[in-house]
Amino acid sequence: MKGWHGRILWVDLSRGKTWIQKLDPETYRDYIGGRGLAVKILWDHLKPGIDPLSPYNLLVIAVGPLSGLPLPSSGKLVVASKSPLTNGYGDGNIGTMASVHLRKAGYDAVVIRGAARKPVYLYIEDDRVEIRDAEHLWGLDTFETEDKLVREHGRNIGTLLIGPAGEHMVRYATVISLKGRSGGRPGMGAVMGSKKLKAIVVKGTREPGLAEPGELRRLSEAAYKEILGKENYDFWIRQGTMATIVWAQENSVLPTMNFREGVWDYYETISGDLMEKLKINRRGCPYCNMQCGNVVVDIDALESELDYENVAMFGSNILLDDLRRVAAINRLADQLGLDTISMGNSLGFIMEASEKGLIRERVEWGDYKTVRELVIDTAYRRGLGSFLAEGVMRMSRWLGGNAEDFAIHVKGLEASAYDCHVAPGMALAYGTSPIGAHHKDAWLIGLEVKMDRFAYNREKVEKLIYLQRIRGGMFESLTTCRLPWVEVGLNLDYYPKMLTAATGVTYTLDEIFEVADRIYALIRAFWIREYDGWSRYVDYPPMRWFKHPLTKGPFAGSKLDLDKYGRMLDMYYEMRGWDKRGVPRRETLKKLKLDYTIPVLEEIVGLQ
Repeated sequence: MKGWHGRILWVDLSRGKTWIQKLDPETYRDYIGGRGLAVKILWDHLKPGIDPLSPYNLLVIAVGPLSGLPLPSSGKLVVASKSPLTNGYGDGNIGTMASVHLRKAGYDAVVIRGAARKPVYLYIEDDRVEIRDAEHLWGLDTFETEDKLVREHGRNIGTLLIGPAGEHMVRYATVISLKGRSGGRPGMGAVMGSKKLKAIVVKGTREPGLAEPGELRRLSEAAYKEILGKENYDFWIRQGTMATIVWAQENSVLPTMNFREGVWDYYETISGDLMEKLKINRRGCPYCNMQCGNVVVDIDALESELDYENVAMFGSNILLDDLRRVAAINRLADQLGLDTISMGNSLGFIMEASEKGLIRERVEWGDYKTVRELVIDTAYRRGLGSFLAEGVMRMSRWLGGNAEDFAIHVKGLEASAYDCHVAPGMALAYGTSPIGAHHKDAWLIGLEVKMDRFAYNREKVEKLIYLQRIRGGMFESLTTCRLPWVEVGLNLDYYPKMLTAATGVTYTLDEIFEVADRIYALIRAFWIREYDGWSRYVDYPPMRWFKHPLTKGPFAGSKLDLDKYGRMLDMYYEMRGWDKRGVPRRETLKKLKLDYTIPVLEEIVGLQ
């Protein structure tokens, strides 16, 4: 077998044991890798109904057949688990040298179960696997931890690690690498913390076996060259995703004041144009020639790496109108191992709760000093920070009253930085994302602003599923970055060709889309198995967008229509081959070779 190793490394931290599981070629053909491999492992081996923060949960680190190879933006891996934030499927991808080294070490995935009695880190060097003491690392932030591990093991390693937020099991703690690469929004860092696993260090020395290395090299060289020649490349290098601030303002989708509005009078104080003036460097993931990390010097005279999501969530969403202060909060969140999107969303929620008198504490909009204190207190679960550490879904339920109306989440995962009062298609993308309200799987809003903004039609649903197949299916299983295609328009045809050259298994784009549909249906089956009280209403976006119309901007007075959204959701289910409850139909499961899920789903919800 080429392209894949056929080997999964298992680690039991409770028993201090490691072993190798060998997988058959058909599994790889049907799930490819990354997210596909991760959800298959979780379905097959995770005990249903377990507490995500118990030793019984599994943490899966998975690469794909294109991960870590010298081709555009391939330095990615997926970290997945049952989420402590949502209680459903959770994952995230990270740009990291750990992807490159895991491939060279000879593994397609690492699966970690159990929990150590004291802090440990996992050291992997080819066939040598050791569980090492990490008491000297416990309590350090992510930047300090990476520095220490590099001093101990040298620079030629890959690292995945957590900060104080993961150690204290903040429900949206992430996994960090390379001092700013962050992944696993639904609490993958908290899962590591619950296992007393501070870090994973990987060093590989062997090159992965490829079916057609010459052809892959040719395709890679052509793709790199095409990226450099794209019309948008120069502007992308200057601003990256930060250009979205102005775009979002112009299209009335910039999250403002806890997603109350879609425009902000002071958007220029956090814009990509301003960032360009402050920019001193850029950073990127392994094998990337269009780095997206814009580095500025923050208010503390330290370097911070900015992109659109963290700037919007720590800027307009909480009315903080100073990019250098926004940068300092972002850098602090990365050091502590907090998801910036959920943290910014939780801050917006608590500010509104304070404004409405639902909590005793006064938390004013745009108060930098208080925000900074709350971010630190959240990571250490101190005072009000312990409340924030639970995320907006739990906070809103505990506060009661109308708090759930302004809790901006889907299935427990806080929404990323796009207001959807006048974007029903993007609202559906959030509603049907396989991890909760995240833009990664389908950034439909980029197309939607060019269409009828008020339409709830079949065309939008078709485009949504198309994007999910590419972004959430293909890229998340290959596993490579989507940005060369999304941002500069790299030809999509490169990917099935590169996959074929790497593995020797002929794939067309349509065949990859079938794998994507299989992955989405299996993730949906996992949600139904794990989520208490499944219904179609878990696929609905935040009630704020239905109940509270915009009051500013070109779409003042507008909001989503509940009935029309429901009909659009029906269209989505129909096109997916799911019933009106959002449950995959029996014939769909059989068609996608997911027969093994049928008895479980039949017992829980019954199948149509």
